[in-house]
Amino acid sequence: RKNSEKNNLHADIRLYLIKKLQPCLEDRRRYHQEFASSTSFHGVQNIVRRRSRTHRGLWLLVVTGCLSIVIWQICSRFTYYFSWPTTTTVVVQYVENVKFPAVTFCNLNRFQAHAVSNLQIIFLLWNLVSGVVQKFSMEDKFSQEINDFLLGNQNFSIKEFTRKNGFYLNHSTLLECEFFGKTCHPEDFEHVFTEYGNCFTFNYNGLPARSVSLSGRGLRLLFDVQQEQFTDDPALGYTDAGITFVIHSPKEVPRFDGLGLLTPVGMHAQVAIRQLKSIIQEYPWGECKPDIKLQYQNTYSTNGCLQECKARYIQDWCGCLPFILPGNGTECDLLKFYNCVYPAVSDIEIKGLCTVGTHNSTCPAPCEEMEYPTTVTYSSFGGENAIKFISAKLKKSPEYIRQNLVLIDIKYHDLSYKITQQQKALSVSELLGKKCALGWRSYWGGGIFFLLKYILENFRVTKNCES
Repeated sequence: RKNSEKNNLHADIRLYLIKKLQPCLEDRRRYHQEFASSTSFHGVQNIVRRRSRTHRGLWLLVVTGCLSIVIWQICSRFTYYFSWPTTTTVVVQYVENVKFPAVTFCNLNRFQAHAVSNLQIIFLLWNLVSGVVQKFSMEDKFSQEINDFLLGNQNFSIKEFTRKNGFYLNHSTLLECEFFGKTCHPEDFEHVFTEYGNCFTFNYNGLPARSVSLSGRGLRLLFDVQQEQFTDDPALGYTDAGITFVIHSPKEVPRFDGLGLLTPVGMHAQVAIRQLKSIIQEYPWGECKPDIKLQYQNTYSTNGCLQECKARYIQDWCGCLPFILPGNGTECDLLKFYNCVYPAVSDIEIKGLCTVGTHNSTCPAPCEEMEYPTTVTYSSFGGENAIKFISAKLKKSPEYIRQNLVLIDIKYHDLSYKITQQQKALSVSELLGKKCALGWRSYWGGGIFFLLKYILENFRVTKNCES
C-alpha cells in the first residue's frame, strides 16, 4: 500500500511540472524564434528562415566560421599588443647650422719625467686611483713597494701631483687652435681628470653653444706632445705616443674606456662626424625609465649614472669619496684608496652592484641619447717642404716635428642630424580602431551587443517562468 501511494505521489508531481513548465517552454521557444528572425546579426536569419536543411546547414557553417575568425583575430591582436612590439623610424633632418659637440683631449704621456723620482710607483698609484689596471695583476709583485711608499709619504696627494706634474695645456703644447675660422686658446678648454690623468675639454658645458654653418669646417688643433718631458713606462704596457680624444655631448662627462680615438705623433687625423639622436621607449616597450634622475648631472647618461652608483657604494663602505667620481664627500687619501676603495670597486664589479643596460638594472638605457659617429682618415704629417717650413717656424728639427707634433681636424660630414626613434607598433586606440576595422570591428559591436541582449532577454523570460 505504501508503494502504491508513493507511485501516485510521483505521478502527480510529474503531471504538475509538465503543466507548469509547458507555457514557459513555449514562451522561450517563441522568443528564440522571434529574435532569430528579427536580429541584424548577419546570417542568423538565414539559418532560421531557410526551409532547406542543406541551406540552413551551410549558413550555420558560414556564421560559425566567421565567429571563429573574429575570435581568433581578437585573440591574436591582444596577444600581439601584450608582446609590446615596437617599430624604429629613422629621420634625416637638414639644417642651416648644427651644434658642435664637446671634445676631450688627453696626452698618452701622463706625467713629466723630471717630476717623478720613482716613475713606476707613480704609475701604479695612478692606476690604483683610476681603476684602469686590475688590482690582482699588480698587487703581488708591487704590494710591498707600494706599502713602503705610502708609509713614507702619508701626505702625498696623487691628485695634486697629477694636476701639477701631469700633461698641461698651454701655448707650448697647443701650437695652433682654430674653430670655424676663429682662433681659440688654451683658456677655452676645461680641465678634467680621466684615466689618462689631466685632460682638457673643448666646448664644455656651461659655455654658449657653438654651432657651425658649413660642412668641412670645424675644429683644427696642432699639439706638441713633448715626448722628452712626458713619458710613460713601457714595462707597464704604455708604448704609444700621441693624443687620444673622445667626442661627446657637452652635457655629458667624457667616457674613454677604450673608446677614445687615437692620433699618433707625426700624423694628421681628419675626423668627419655626424650627429645621431636616439629616442628609446620606456618599459615595457623599451628599456628606458624616464623617472630616473642624476644628482650631480642635469642630463642622464649610463656612464654618469654608473659613476654616481659607484660613488654611493664607496662612500658608504669607506667613508670617503674618490676625486675622480662625482660627489661632495671627503676626499679619499692614498691609504684609503689602497686599503678600501680599490677592493670596494672590485667588489662592486664582481657582485654586479652597479649594472647598466636593461630596465631593471641600476643604470638603464637613457630615453634620449646623443651620439657622434665618426669616420677617421690619417696621413703623414706634412711633406718635406711642409716639414721644413714648420721646422723653421717653430725652430725645431724635422725629426722633432715627426716625433712630437699631432694635427687633428674635426668637422661635420654635412649639415644634418639623424633621429632614430623607437615607437610603439600598436597603441590602445589602434588596437580598437582602424587597424582592426576590416577584420572584426563590426562584429565586435553588433555581435557582442547581440549576445548581451540575447542573454538578458533569455534571463528575463526564465525569471518570469520561475515566478
